[in-house]
Amino acid sequence: MRLANPYALVLLLLIPLLWWRQHRQRLVAIAYPTVQTWAAVPRSAMSQLRRAMPYLRLVVLVLGILALARPQQGLQAAKVYSEGIAMVMVVDISGSMSALDLQLHGEPRNRLDVVKHTFHNFISGADGLGGRDGDLIGMVTFARYADSVSPLTLDHDTLLSLLDEIEIVSLREEDGTAIGEAIAMGVDRLRDATAKSRVMILLTDGANNAGETEPQQAARIAKALGIKIYTIGTGTRGIAPVPVRTRDGRLEMRQMRVFIDEVTLKEIASLTDGQYFRATDSATLTSIYHDIDRLEKSANVAEHYQQYAERFAWFALPALALLLVEVILVNTRLRTVP
Repeated sequence: MRLANPYALVLLLLIPLLWWRQHRQRLVAIAYPTVQTWAAVPRSAMSQLRRAMPYLRLVVLVLGILALARPQQGLQAAKVYSEGIAMVMVVDISGSMSALDLQLHGEPRNRLDVVKHTFHNFISGADGLGGRDGDLIGMVTFARYADSVSPLTLDHDTLLSLLDEIEIVSLREEDGTAIGEAIAMGVDRLRDATAKSRVMILLTDGANNAGETEPQQAARIAKALGIKIYTIGTGTRGIAPVPVRTRDGRLEMRQMRVFIDEVTLKEIASLTDGQYFRATDSATLTSIYHDIDRLEKSANVAEHYQQYAERFAWFALPALALLLVEVILVNTRLRTVP
């Protein structure tokens, strides 16, 4: 059970005040020379009911407030037992990821498109991968700044929808490669995970040139928390075609030199007992995910209610019934003459 509007219960604080006011009200009386005779007369049921009417209204008010709080009952409590790991994908979305030096289905595509396609297959189980149905997976993207796209979740359909919306940064002031900041945010996502294996997969095509956190410092924190980092340098070596927007708004392909700080990426992986990979095509990325697929698995348990039913009627209907009874009585047997 849960309350959709628990703040409505604050209105219950008015009940003692209303009861005190009702109790203080004086009854209208007729003066008689003596009351001993009347005191000896037994009270009828209608007389007792008349005295109870004010308190009946308080009961109706209490039931109405409980109905306003909207009690809800879970129709089905589902416990999901799964075998998997806790994993955060940390993806570079800086401008250099737009380089068209990788191929997908025989056509040149930019680096981010290939990363997204391969990661999609990794989660869904395409391209011969086993799928990650039992894994808690989160996502972080970064350029000059790191951004948490998704917390750890078993809802992979939503995760893949968020993955499809990721785009390369378009503003110059947002471009850069803050690897240290991205690792730190990934660590923050994994630190409270209960899975035995906690893994971060870092995909980048550059070198750390933004942010205040050094990648090695963030990697040492990850190591202290038992988080393993797999680093993947994405892109070809040497020269790569990169689309550049000219001053008149046109896109122009320019051959630009590619530099990946493999020394730092190897050091990050080594510090956390992970591995460094170089992905020069989509097939290499797929083979890397195959290696990760063989990681030790651990139990993840998520408990949630799949559906809730409104139960305000349990209180609203008795309140309406009592209110109807009062209306009938005050207009018939308990009717008073002004």
